[in-house]
Amino acid sequence: MNRMSDWLSTAAMFAGLATLTGLPMTAEAADDVSPEIVSAMRRDLGLTEQQVHQRLTFEAKAPQLEQTMREQLGDAFGGAWLDADGTQLIVGVTDEARLPKARVPGVKTVRVARSLARLEQVKASLDQNVQALSPAIHSWYVDLPSNSVVVHADDSSQSKPSADAFLRGSAGLKDGSLRVVASRHAPEPAYDLRGGDPYYFSNYRCSVGFPVNGGFVTAGHCGGVGTPTTGHNGVALGTIRGSVWPGADYGWVATNGSWTPQPWVNNYGGGNVTVAGSQEAPVNASICRSGYTTGWRCGVLQAKNVTVNYSVGPVYNLHRTSACAAGGDSGGSVLSGNQAQGVTSGVAGTCSNSNPATFYQPINPILGAYGLTLRTTGGGGSGRAFVSRLNNTKCIDVPNSNFSDGVPLQMWNCNGTNAQRWTFVNGTVRAGGLCMDVAWGNTANGTTVQLANCSGNPAQQFVLSGAGDLVSVLANKCVDIVNHNPNDGARLIIYECTGNPNQKWDYR
Repeated sequence: MNRMSDWLSTAAMFAGLATLTGLPMTAEAADDVSPEIVSAMRRDLGLTEQQVHQRLTFEAKAPQLEQTMREQLGDAFGGAWLDADGTQLIVGVTDEARLPKARVPGVKTVRVARSLARLEQVKASLDQNVQALSPAIHSWYVDLPSNSVVVHADDSSQSKPSADAFLRGSAGLKDGSLRVVASRHAPEPAYDLRGGDPYYFSNYRCSVGFPVNGGFVTAGHCGGVGTPTTGHNGVALGTIRGSVWPGADYGWVATNGSWTPQPWVNNYGGGNVTVAGSQEAPVNASICRSGYTTGWRCGVLQAKNVTVNYSVGPVYNLHRTSACAAGGDSGGSVLSGNQAQGVTSGVAGTCSNSNPATFYQPINPILGAYGLTLRTTGGGGSGRAFVSRLNNTKCIDVPNSNFSDGVPLQMWNCNGTNAQRWTFVNGTVRAGGLCMDVAWGNTANGTTVQLANCSGNPAQQFVLSGAGDLVSVLANKCVDIVNHNPNDGARLIIYECTGNPNQKWDYR
């Protein structure tokens, strides 16, 4: 069955990409977000519970909006970042004539002098100037909001000649795209760190970053290949099978049969934060990280593709966040909402300093480098059930396990069969090799939710928010049980999100 065919206009596609800020932000919805996430974000970002929920909801949608604008603007794309409230995506544009005719809800465009491609060229030229590096240069990256390349350097008089030598000849000096910022704290790897739970190697301690099938990922500086490790309880854990440091900062440990990887991160509040995937967050998104020394700390994503000049040499393609860390946090988990972002690499200043920075290695390049599969609430490929909060014994079900194109989905008594096992794959929700789908790409209330051949159409993109809303990206509407029907056989539709229990789901 062909959905989202040529008759669907560009304007309609943009209209379908409406923001999620229209979702009701009730006290009930805020309670559905992990209390530890709410508490830490309120403490570290100065937000109310409602603001926390608004941020997390929109941040789940922002990557799709960014990709849409990037494709539409082409070489006029000047980067994308969230506003200070985290509820609007700002997109830089070098040529306003390239803007789409249809306004993209949730997106604000600003005129910038330089494209993202140009800024990345300037940054890449600095990456190639390794011979001129000195300890006076701390890090450099593309700073999207200021449309410039920022270099953090020691501003002392004795360090100035070394910093000038590194910057000399850069193309960014000629066109004004290069900006030097005084830095008081030289970055250093946090060898004594742990993220979720600690592990030990030689005479050091680091942290489990994120469990993967067969082990876990962590920082590369936390031990070389072949090094044995022990777990937090002193039991043999496994052996380091991969390690890159410097240049990058990632590695992985293959665990033995005594350990079972779980899709959880220690929240240092007596519980766990579950991991649903690894969708990369945009600049200014909220970031939380877990570590033995500093616990659960939150901030925002300040920059991507940062080159950090550690004492052993530069490390490329790190991300920078204001979520503070300290010695003992290396290798630990970095998340945005329920999406894995990376593993802690190093710090420039700690939680006791003003304006500290933490650098982390993005997780998706680690998974790709070693062919690893992240453990998520999807069970690492086996799938999980969507259990209704209207009647917590009923699950989203493929009728009679009929995995065929066009089969309407229903509610049925939870039974653990493959007809009720769903897995998130690149924004789609899949069972039996087919995708959950909004029939015919229709965005109207009451449209059937069905199973269909996976096609890559927006009608098959869904986001599970922190509040338990399963939202169609195309329609910006919630998967809904018709007429609040609690019985077997109740059909599923999309409908305006109301916050009622017939639209609430636990993915487990």
